[in-house]
Amino acid sequence: METAFISLGSNLDNPIKHVLDASHEINQLNNITVTRLSSMYKTKPIGPQNQNDFINAVAVLRTDLSPTDLLTSLQSIEEKHSRKRSIRWGPRSLDLDILQYGKLVISTKDLKIPHPELVKREFVLIPLLEVTNPDFIITKHGKIKKYL
Repeated sequence: METAFISLGSNLDNPIKHVLDASHEINQLNNITVTRLSSMYKTKPIGPQNQNDFINAVAVLRTDLSPTDLLTSLQSIEEKHSRKRSIRWGPRSLDLDILQYGKLVISTKDLKIPHPELVKREFVLIPLLEVTNPDFIITKHGKIKKYL
C-alpha cells in the first residue's frame, strides 16, 4: 500500500457537496482508503476571475492502485460530477488531482507526479500542511514549510 495525496476542488453547483461527495466516492473505490480529509478552504480562482470562488481540500489515501489506475478512477468520479474540460483554469463542478504518490516521480503526457503546480498554489499547500506537518517532504522540492 502506498500513500497518495489528492486535491479536491469545485466552484459550481454546490461546491461543498461536490467535494464531500467526491471524498466519500473515492473512499468507496476498491483498493483505496481515505485516511484523512482536510478542512475546506474558500479561495479565489487562479484563472479567469469572472467565476465563483473555489472550495478546496486535500485527502490522504492509502492505495495499492498504480498511479495510472488511480488517475483513471479519479477521472471517472469527475465525469460522474459532470466535469467539463472546456476552459483552462475555468469553472468546474469537480477537479481531482494527484498531488503526490509515495515518493514517485512520473512525467508522462497524461500524468505528472508530483503535481507540477503543487508548490505554487496556497490553496493546495495549506490543506496539505493540515493533513501532514511542517517537515513533510514534497518530492523533488523539499519541506512544505519553505513554500508557505
